[in-house]
Amino acid sequence: MWLALRSPRTAAVSLLSFSSGLPLGLVWIAIPTWLAREDVDIRVIGLFTLAQAPWSFKFLWSPLMDRYALPLPRMGRKLGWTLLWQIALLTGTLLLGGVVLRPDTLWIIGSLTLAIAFASASQDIAIDAYAVEILEPDEQGVAVGARIAIYRAAMFVAGGLTITLAGLWSWPGMFTILSLFYLPMMAVTLLAPKSAADRLQAPPSLREAVWDPFVGFLSKHRALELLAFVVLYKLADNLGGALIRPFLVQVGFNNFDVGIATATIGLFATLVGTFLGGMLTTAMGLGHALWVFGVLQIASNFGYVLIAEIGVNRPLMYTAMGFESLTTGMGTGAFSVLLLRMTMKQFSATQYALFSSLFALPRILAGPVTGVMVDAVGWRDFFLFTIAIGIPGMMMLQRFSPLGKREPEIQKLADINARALSRAALLWRAVIGGLIGFGIAALSVALLDAFKHQKAAAGFDLLAPLMALFTPADVSGWVSLFGASLFGIVIALATAATAAARSSPKR
Repeated sequence: MWLALRSPRTAAVSLLSFSSGLPLGLVWIAIPTWLAREDVDIRVIGLFTLAQAPWSFKFLWSPLMDRYALPLPRMGRKLGWTLLWQIALLTGTLLLGGVVLRPDTLWIIGSLTLAIAFASASQDIAIDAYAVEILEPDEQGVAVGARIAIYRAAMFVAGGLTITLAGLWSWPGMFTILSLFYLPMMAVTLLAPKSAADRLQAPPSLREAVWDPFVGFLSKHRALELLAFVVLYKLADNLGGALIRPFLVQVGFNNFDVGIATATIGLFATLVGTFLGGMLTTAMGLGHALWVFGVLQIASNFGYVLIAEIGVNRPLMYTAMGFESLTTGMGTGAFSVLLLRMTMKQFSATQYALFSSLFALPRILAGPVTGVMVDAVGWRDFFLFTIAIGIPGMMMLQRFSPLGKREPEIQKLADINARALSRAALLWRAVIGGLIGFGIAALSVALLDAFKHQKAAAGFDLLAPLMALFTPADVSGWVSLFGASLFGIVIALATAATAAARSSPKR
């Protein structure tokens, strides 16, 4: 932390992360807890979780911050946007403190919560883009560790500490105090060093701000391999940790054990791992760090295999949780440095928002997928599968950062030889990609169902569940068909976008 604060660049990036963590703790933790204390219907509280959507879809409006600058020339484009969203967050949190005494006006509270979430996601776009532009390669590792630690501290202040002190004082008072935390953050923004990337020409039109970041990356050789690696590198880790609390409960651990393992040991180990991951990435080199931490985070799931086999064993469970959380943090630290280096400075807002969304995609999708898999094969075989599913990510790493190479050559990807494609050719490629995607999804669903029947001693039959998928008889069947179709549509759009990018003339 001291190393991060010694440089004006790393200090500004690290301290601004406090401004990112505050609204996240408010929206995810404090507001739902307050609504529960006011005896608001649990179904209404559930609807408030939709306020998390802006963080998942922030890449949709991120091009605006690459294209346009606020009339604050001394601050630069990204710092100017950061200041604007901090003012919006201060105002929104202050207004929330004014209406919190009237829980009957839920539509106002809901609107303010959504507005705070939107302003927070927009601020994250600007701060992440500023980090891409301002940090030197040898500063990225230390800054990443400090950023995540300060970010988590802010979440604790806005979530846990606010809930504790609100019981001693009042919710309006705590929301008001929370809003005042943005004042020193605004001072950090005003004093932060200006990015040299502000001298780069902004995209001349909004269309180019939206399209060029995708074209600029997808029009490179092996760009698709790199994107596949972004999705696959943390897949084993995300699958293994998605249902860890239900797993421990079903094995037989009591609430105290689960709480200590996840909220104390897990949290502390994740923070330590993130610090180590960031710092060791600088010392070891990004290539070495991705290999070492990748192998460790895959192997860490073996501890859960032992728990599923042995049963209740507290020392084993605490050790497994601590080691898995430590390696998760280390992998996240190294991977965050990779995302910083992958992003083009001219399109820092758009590309980083897109890459971070892809990075979060496995974590978002892991819950529904793991539930079906555990039901089909059981906990032990499921965790063995998570170990195996980590291998493709390491194979993709070998493609652009061979084992033993200190630094991956992600910024030296060669341009492809672009060739013109007609609309019919683009449409044909999209259809083929969509059909392949749908086929993969349908086969995966059928395989899980076949394994489930085999587990019940009914024999392995792949054809029957595959036919049942196309003739849904209940809600579950329709959901499976919809999920497979949606996956096919996503693959079709990705195929079309890639083909269009690679058919563009060189710039």
